[in-house]
Amino acid sequence: MNQDKYNKIVEKAKYCLHCKNKPCSRACPLSNNIPEFIEKLKNENIEEAYKVLSETTIFEPICGRICPHESQCEGSCIRGIKGNSVSIGELESFVGDYILENNVGVAPLGDHLIKTNAININKKIAIIGSGPAGLSASYLLSNNGYKVDIFEKHSKLGGLLRYGIPEFRLDKKLLDDWLEKFILNDNIKIHTNKELGNDFSIEDLKSKYDYIILAFGANISNKMNIPGEEKEFVYGGNELLEYKKMPEFAGKNVVINGGGNVAIDSAREIKRRGATKVTIVYRRSEVEMPASKKEVNTALNDGIEFLFQTNILQILDGKIECIKTELIQKEGESRKVPVNIADSEFSLSVDYVVKAIGAHPNNEVIDSLGLKTNKWGYLEIDENYKTSDNKIYAVGDLAGTKQTVAWAARSGFECAKQIINDAR
Repeated sequence: MNQDKYNKIVEKAKYCLHCKNKPCSRACPLSNNIPEFIEKLKNENIEEAYKVLSETTIFEPICGRICPHESQCEGSCIRGIKGNSVSIGELESFVGDYILENNVGVAPLGDHLIKTNAININKKIAIIGSGPAGLSASYLLSNNGYKVDIFEKHSKLGGLLRYGIPEFRLDKKLLDDWLEKFILNDNIKIHTNKELGNDFSIEDLKSKYDYIILAFGANISNKMNIPGEEKEFVYGGNELLEYKKMPEFAGKNVVINGGGNVAIDSAREIKRRGATKVTIVYRRSEVEMPASKKEVNTALNDGIEFLFQTNILQILDGKIECIKTELIQKEGESRKVPVNIADSEFSLSVDYVVKAIGAHPNNEVIDSLGLKTNKWGYLEIDENYKTSDNKIYAVGDLAGTKQTVAWAARSGFECAKQIINDAR
């Protein structure tokens, strides 16, 4: 271990006030006991800090790196009221890295969540998708004696973690090592390059498994609904990040439409591929951006430009037509609504346009399932994650969960616990 780095981590841990009411924990989707794990770090006991974290999460080095801490735990830190928040993400990733590097033999999930029941040994569960929601459900169920089969359409596990988050934000070797050492086990069988609708049907699975969990996400880029978006130089940010089938961006002008993590990640990836100019166009102000301030600053450091309060009106060959917006607070709306400002139109030269204004599930696959959906096109589930078919559950983005790794993981855990209860 690098002693200087360790000493700095301990100093950052000492900055925590160890609040009794734990506002940071309440803001964490997984309810991690943040003050307690940091207290262990203060006392220089990394393994005990890990044990505290592992009571509620299996993604310490991953969530510590990629979670939007500013809008979750760090955003609720008492220290942040008059100064800087505690560096919770950095402290969590340090703990995870230490455990991985030293191969410490500590169970990755707290004993209070693992109640092995021999009666479940012959129960079989199919999980479609291996992102954070699918992996969380797989881990908890497999540690309760269930036989779990994971079906993944890509060649490797990880879902969003591997095929949605760029390498510069999450080292895939770290992901591979963590999966192998701390998540996968003998009760989990992996089926890669297997896609629902192409290689098997939901009816195939219903005849072979006691329960089915749908966890294949919602990664089809939303349409911008503007003239010209059908042009061949317009791409979806979600698809670019997932499949890496990108055009030659070197020396090109690229505009990204959107303000979330997909917009930021797409812009930074494209810039790394040699684009001369990458501009993110967002219809609201910087304050309203879904992407965290940290990610915005990182993008700025990478040379990404931003045009706030700007709408794209249409896409033409070689250029886009835009208009400036003002933000109006309308009755019944929780956020200010962007309204176009008359006579503020202008044009930008472009070689490529990337849409990154949200995503939705694959409608063809959803329709083939014969399950109820809500008005937004997500699978309709009850409070126990059940779909309209009692044998089928849905978790993560597919069910409209808030689109962060921690929220997806929480849905996977909660769904798994519900199945365990239902089977008793």
